[in-house]
Amino acid sequence: MSDKQPNIQPGRLDKETVESNFSDLHPPLQSSEARIEAERCYFCFDAPCTTACPTGIDIPGFIQKISSNNLRGSALTILTENIMGGMCARVCPTEILCEDACVRNIPGDKPIEIGLLQRYATDPIFENNTPLFTRKAPTGKHVAVVGGGPAGLACAHRLAMLGHAVVIFNQDKKLGGLNEYGIAAYKTVNDFAQREVDWILSIEGIEVKTDMALGTNFTLNELSEEYDGIFLGIGLGSVNKLDIPGEDLPGVENAIDYIGKIRQSKDKTTIPVGKNVVVVGGGMTAIDIAVQSKHLGSSAVTIVYRRGPKQMGASTFEQKLAQTNGVSIRYWAQPLRLHGKNNVTGIEFETTTVDQNNSLSVSGDKFHLNADIVFKAIGQTLDNQKLGQELSNLATKRGKIIVDQTQATSIPSVWAGGDCVLGGDDLTVSAVQHGKIAATAIDRALGAPPNG
Repeated sequence: MSDKQPNIQPGRLDKETVESNFSDLHPPLQSSEARIEAERCYFCFDAPCTTACPTGIDIPGFIQKISSNNLRGSALTILTENIMGGMCARVCPTEILCEDACVRNIPGDKPIEIGLLQRYATDPIFENNTPLFTRKAPTGKHVAVVGGGPAGLACAHRLAMLGHAVVIFNQDKKLGGLNEYGIAAYKTVNDFAQREVDWILSIEGIEVKTDMALGTNFTLNELSEEYDGIFLGIGLGSVNKLDIPGEDLPGVENAIDYIGKIRQSKDKTTIPVGKNVVVVGGGMTAIDIAVQSKHLGSSAVTIVYRRGPKQMGASTFEQKLAQTNGVSIRYWAQPLRLHGKNNVTGIEFETTTVDQNNSLSVSGDKFHLNADIVFKAIGQTLDNQKLGQELSNLATKRGKIIVDQTQATSIPSVWAGGDCVLGGDDLTVSAVQHGKIAATAIDRALGAPPNG
């Protein structure tokens, strides 16, 4: 196929349209709406929604406080279990967690809008910078937290509450991890990610050092000599490869990196976007980059996933969101090769099928899609190039760190959580729970009483 110049340019849509496209995905509830929705709750004693929440928030409890107009008490119930309850109210896939488990989620009815009620309760806390937690007396112990994403922030905040001195080492200039750099801009508007970070840090006892990366600026051995405990919330710094011919062509991009550019841009009309965009993958990242490409003015955006809709990492809601925003999703196909000479011009796929053992195989049928940009969104892994020496001392499996039920790693006095650990589901809410569990374990290891 002949090579051609890619049709990639900024400003495909005017600024007013782009700003409208990137407005709040789920506008907050008004007071009357929240009260009505709260009163729909049955306030179950053994609530399945609470069981379905990875952080164990007492969901009927916080909703009941909303119905009695005790918003501060409601927020305290939420944030005691999930210190990032504000962000989770925006990005958590409630439709497959708490709301899916709601006893009202039956034909002819609908589940309680738990996510929106959680946001209603917590937003005033961040808007007014209301303190809810205090520190215990200093213990004299010092803990290093590597990574300022959800797991690291949750761990640091809980440790600070318990009286320990914490230093967060973060490789980026801003804290928040993927909440700041890797989530669609329309899910968290008005710089909410940083407002939540500032509120978390306001407890004091937490020092932040940015532009500090493990394996580049310091080592685990150096930290172990200076600190009483270490928590790793380093995320996954490397994107999985397609491993097909043409992957090094200009125009083949990592979706996460591009999402970061969109999130950090003050004027999104300056972001160059392709006329024809193809996204390879099936998770939330694939949806986020596809929808945002349409919001920036791409004419044709296609997500291609190797299995069916039920196997996609993106929820049914997210898949429908993409389709209602003009994104085409093609299932049962995997990439075969990328076309182009000086830049990518298209990508060839081969259709797939599964046998009775659910093993994936190719059928032999092929098709081609024109593309100015191809986004890779097939998952991430630990950055072995940067962390090779550090990882050599940690037990890992399938590109992730092995931890026990307390989030302890194979190295004494080192704990880990978030996307970097084996068995996680790459959700903010789960990362927060990892940080909580690790903080409790670290506190006990440092000599706190069992219930301290």
